[in-house]
Amino acid sequence: MIIEGINPVAEALSGGITVEKVYVQKGLFSDRLNRLIAEARKKNIRLIFGEKEILDRLSPAKKHQGVLAFATDFVYAELPSLIESARSADKPSLWVLLEGIEDPHNLGAVIRVADCAGATAVIIPKHRSATVNDTVIRTSAGAAAYVPVAKVTNLNDAVRNLKEAGVRVFAADTDGETVYNTDLTGDTAIIIGGEDKGINALTRKLADGIISLPQKGKINSLNASVACGALLYEAVRQRMPKQ
Repeated sequence: MIIEGINPVAEALSGGITVEKVYVQKGLFSDRLNRLIAEARKKNIRLIFGEKEILDRLSPAKKHQGVLAFATDFVYAELPSLIESARSADKPSLWVLLEGIEDPHNLGAVIRVADCAGATAVIIPKHRSATVNDTVIRTSAGAAAYVPVAKVTNLNDAVRNLKEAGVRVFAADTDGETVYNTDLTGDTAIIIGGEDKGINALTRKLADGIISLPQKGKINSLNASVACGALLYEAVRQRMPKQ
């Protein structure tokens, strides 16, 4: 897997991703780049300094900013372990489940907002879903190195497992109760569906409730990552200490 860009590579080096070697463009100098090089040397990661043309040729998206990292494939977390860890945490958990999110840019953006909102983990299905690749890592701005992502065979089984652990599960859809009237202060999971098909009927039925964001414009849906961000930050707002 190739990771490109100064920030994604720096986050990969400091996070949980195993980096095997880093290409750096000759003649580039900046404080951020120097810190990245120092971190790679500290971890005994092979550094290769080459001409821009070499990085251009290796770069899948042509957005390397003078830095490319070759890393092992992304390692997914195990849901049972995540649930066990969440049980022993000193704060309520906040889970994101994705159904039908096939665009890696959307998945990367969701992982980024999940990290910013302090979410416990992101759960994706094994089939009909984007997987964590170099595009996702780049779009997440490196957050994929910090947010656990679990890939499950059956998303509905994951919903059942979370409910058995005492997590309230909400499906996000346009016909639900406004999220601003929903208590998100306890252990909570939010299911976000794809923009084309939304959330399937069985998953909706398994959920403890349907929540929505008020729609004031002419179109009736938000981008999945935007909706995810708005819903997660309502949970963040509700959990903040009262002044």
